[in-house]
Amino acid sequence: MAVRKIKPITPGQRRKVICTFDDISNVPPEKSLLKSKKRSGGRNNTGKMTMRYIGGGHKKRYRVVDFIREKEGIPAKVKTIEYDPNRTARIALISYADGEKRYILAPNGLKVGQEIVSGKGILPEIGNTLYLSEIPLGTIIHNIELYPQKGGILARSAGAYAQLTSRDGKYAIIKLPSGESRMILVTCKATIGSVSNSDHALEKSGKAGRSRWLGVRPRVRGVAMNPVDHPMGGGEGKSSGGHPRSRTGVFAKGYKTREKKKASNRYIVEKRKTKKRK
Repeated sequence: MAVRKIKPITPGQRRKVICTFDDISNVPPEKSLLKSKKRSGGRNNTGKMTMRYIGGGHKKRYRVVDFIREKEGIPAKVKTIEYDPNRTARIALISYADGEKRYILAPNGLKVGQEIVSGKGILPEIGNTLYLSEIPLGTIIHNIELYPQKGGILARSAGAYAQLTSRDGKYAIIKLPSGESRMILVTCKATIGSVSNSDHALEKSGKAGRSRWLGVRPRVRGVAMNPVDHPMGGGEGKSSGGHPRSRTGVFAKGYKTREKKKASNRYIVEKRKTKKRK
């Protein structure tokens, strides 16, 4: 995967940087794994806007992705690597030996025609899904379950990965992309490798219109509003008026919103790294 800088023949293309699609198969998506996806436009059932800065966007269809990988011991062959408009990572269409087709998150290095499998007693190769009790220490993993048989919810975005650092009894200690080290039951599953499309972070839209295609409307700064509309509004010139905060008054840029007595705190071995303010 690489990025491509567009020749600046128009203002919208002057700073545009996009990923190449060389690794994507030129085939339509699997119809049996497509679902309709409705847009709310930020409105509730009465038509009132309850979420700002949402609206428009290109029409999409949802691809049903298998995050559980519960078909254990049945080999599957990778048919295609496809683009998914609903996520930053690429997805892979796999066909099991019994004929069933499913979409999975495509890890880096997965090739069309490759055979993958999930379950116990299999090799820790890219694309295979194993229990944390059987994955070698130090292995790079993604699509990690937090609860057994609930499906992977950790490390699923483009280029994301975690690392299995150690095991202690019935728990495995995972270092997550945020830098947090957390205990997870060894009966949970994870997929070997890192998520595909790691160059997604290098993309630049180049123009505001591409955000509108994604359904994102322009965001108004709080300091540009009136005092009645935002706590940071009002004042002469560009005065911000105190500590940065949200529209509801919650402090931003360093204020921790996690509950101090949250039940899952006891599973966190090391807290995530925070950016140091200069």
